[in-house]
Amino acid sequence: MLTNLEIMWLVFAVTASGLFIADIKLSAGRAHEITRQEALMLCAFWVIVAALFGFLTGYMLGFERMIEFFTAYVIEYSLSMDNMFVFIMIFAYFGIPKKYQPKILTWGILGAVFMRLILIFTGVKLIQNFNWIIYVFGGILIITSVKMMLQKDGEMDPGSNPVLKLLARIVPIDKEAADGEFFVKRHIWHATPLFATLLVIETTDLIFAVDSIPAVLAISKEAFIVYTSNVFAVVGLRSLYFLLASVMDLFRYLKAGISIILFYVGVKMLISGYIHIHALISLSVVLGILAVSIMLSVVIKHPHKAPPEADKAK
Repeated sequence: MLTNLEIMWLVFAVTASGLFIADIKLSAGRAHEITRQEALMLCAFWVIVAALFGFLTGYMLGFERMIEFFTAYVIEYSLSMDNMFVFIMIFAYFGIPKKYQPKILTWGILGAVFMRLILIFTGVKLIQNFNWIIYVFGGILIITSVKMMLQKDGEMDPGSNPVLKLLARIVPIDKEAADGEFFVKRHIWHATPLFATLLVIETTDLIFAVDSIPAVLAISKEAFIVYTSNVFAVVGLRSLYFLLASVMDLFRYLKAGISIILFYVGVKMLISGYIHIHALISLSVVLGILAVSIMLSVVIKHPHKAPPEADKAK
């Protein structure tokens, strides 16, 4: 007879697989630009699915596991918001039309799920076998939070990605989008900007995962909680990307809020051997920091910069 945990793994596998297949079939259809209203509806759908799964986790595994799931989900989702601003810059760098961006994001998310599966189970195993490594993860998070706070927007150069340079040595890169294809055959096979963009997004997400997974491990060391919360946060990134692209001004202080969250969970890891912080307290802290950062973004207005044309006229 299956245990409650095994039943939840089965529910997760069926739910995630079904939603992934549906999402891939939708993205394989007619290429189109996702509107703000459509993105908002999709975001709401993914959040509701995650919430229902979280409540089911509470019913099957207990209140403590439910709170851990929601805390881990909120942390991963908030980190994903900051990552989406980097993705916006990557798409702009390669000049990818908006109608082809959903396809790239769908396959990018699928790759991210498999990469995180390896990283999460490796991280959990390391903590189980080497308890001291939790302090290493805590230190990494604190360093990352400081770097994030000090980093200026727009510092990343997608063209300098080493994996992209390696691709250019192996396969010529065509400069045309080629009707949404990843590869086209001229005299020989060429990679298109869509595949180059997908490659940069995958490697960028891998770097993000190295930061975000230790943050979730600070909340729970159970593979089920860590992986399911990650996947439910990641699968909603496609709709989140298009929603944030249309309302970027509402999140100008989000990076500062996320860096504070990373600092908090880093400290939580460092003191975990001496002080236990209840998951409900962590959830309240994370939600509070996010709420304050969004409120500050709405209340404090940045001075408008003169457009480049105006500067030239002067």
